[in-house]
Amino acid sequence: MKRSLSRNRAGRVMLAVSGLLALLACIGTSQAATIGKPGHLQVEVVGSGRPVLMIPGLNSGAEVWRATCAALQPQVQCHLVQLPGFAGAAAADPLPADFLPAMRDELLAYAKAQKLQQPAVIGHSLGGVLALQMAIAAPDAMGPLVIVDSLPFYAAIQNPQTTAASVKPMADQMRAGMLAAEPAAYQAQAEAALRGMLHDQGHMPVLVRWARESDRATTAAAMHSMLVNDLRDAVAGIRSPTLVLGSWAAYRPMGATEASTRGIFAAQYAKLPGVRIEMSAEGFHFLMWDDPQWLYGQIRSFLKTTD
Repeated sequence: MKRSLSRNRAGRVMLAVSGLLALLACIGTSQAATIGKPGHLQVEVVGSGRPVLMIPGLNSGAEVWRATCAALQPQVQCHLVQLPGFAGAAAADPLPADFLPAMRDELLAYAKAQKLQQPAVIGHSLGGVLALQMAIAAPDAMGPLVIVDSLPFYAAIQNPQTTAASVKPMADQMRAGMLAAEPAAYQAQAEAALRGMLHDQGHMPVLVRWARESDRATTAAAMHSMLVNDLRDAVAGIRSPTLVLGSWAAYRPMGATEASTRGIFAAQYAKLPGVRIEMSAEGFHFLMWDDPQWLYGQIRSFLKTTD
């Protein structure tokens, strides 16, 4: 019974943080070489313009940004990031004690090694959190940020009074439940968490397949890290111009409105100087898939004004 309760709780948390999962079908091919070793960041470089790091979300492949990269050509040089353990990529061994800060440090090291001068950073969901963490840790090294449907502290979506300390016991139990679940139950929970993330359900089979190919321990560690790292105060130290692109339409059946959802975003980003928040009218969590022309236009305009 106790295990069953843990599984149910893990399933509810996975649904509650539905903004964490992101995935896209492979679109096109590239002849660019990939930089990095299995078990670490791997980055594909496309183009030769302004450097832009493009970070996917939980259980996602670098392909999530392929079409966006193509739409931004020839003005940008895309650095398409593949995080270890997601979408069939080799997992880190050993797995970091705190996944997000470890990935943040690898991303910063990559930018430094490649001599990228204040690159722009575009991040979706978990990738958006990583973009924020990078700009907090190295404010002078980062260029403009585009945060796609992501928040500084997912655990406080329903209750703004939630703290990292208060949510940790629940996050610990969620991680343990995910790791202990039988394979069929775990996959059923993962697939349930994907519902409502796509307006275009035709892409769901690919989304499910990529989730199945992700390393379970990495997924559990990443979700735990998302829940216990509260960036709402720390974003005050970010110096990069920041554009946040949000979605709300998927939650319309539950009573959400554009205004109410914008209010959640505004509250979470209240301490980030000069942040600009824009909301898609119809797109769900995968804005690069559900509302691509709007997203491309927002990014192009923003990068042009911050050049």
